[in-house]
Amino acid sequence: MTTVLWLRSLAFNVGWYLGTAVIAIAGLPLLLAPRRWVVAWARLWIVFVLWWLRVTVGLTHRVVGRENLPAGPAILACKHQSSWETLSFTLLFDDIAIVLKRELLFIPVVGWAMARAGNIAVARGDGAAALRGLVKQAKAAIAEGRSIAIFPEGTRVAPGDSKPYQVGTAALYRQLGVPVVPMALNSGLFWGRRKWIKQPGVLTLEILPPIQPGLSREAFMQTLQERIEGATARLVENPQA
Repeated sequence: MTTVLWLRSLAFNVGWYLGTAVIAIAGLPLLLAPRRWVVAWARLWIVFVLWWLRVTVGLTHRVVGRENLPAGPAILACKHQSSWETLSFTLLFDDIAIVLKRELLFIPVVGWAMARAGNIAVARGDGAAALRGLVKQAKAAIAEGRSIAIFPEGTRVAPGDSKPYQVGTAALYRQLGVPVVPMALNSGLFWGRRKWIKQPGVLTLEILPPIQPGLSREAFMQTLQERIEGATARLVENPQA
């Protein structure tokens, strides 16, 4: 069984890299086009990757709790376990701005497209300057009617583990005055960090009830962490529930 999974994962990775190269080269001129064209190009690429993931590995996904999304812009604060969510959010949520590491923008073509699509790049380690830059870019996105996706722990975390929640999410909650929507998932069970083998199955992204503006920083962070961690533990323990 392990050999079969290894071969299926090999097929996925080969197709992923080759397909990405073809789509990237074919769409290179779109970097000079309006932003909506770049987003459409990115969504096409994501559709291909998720389709190929299903064909080769047998991994699909489900999203539950969409009724919890507010009508207007919001901050989507999600557990981060895998590359899957970084990849999929542009497809799953309309015209979203994802908070990501600035160094990702230096990847040829793909990184340039991330920048042109209007994502929010933050330089880790810059302290207060990075926080100011995050808030400034986030305010611009909200003013355009776009929601923001952020990973409160700031990095991928293996299923069953957790890291301290960073101050960025609290700063956005305080400065932007929009609801924060906690989200939990179990993607790391199927597409683990630095794991060659991808597991078949149905991963779950769960959208939880929003946290409305007005809480103190301490109350907000406690509520956010309890909701995300509690739902994530449940999804990891019972992935088929």
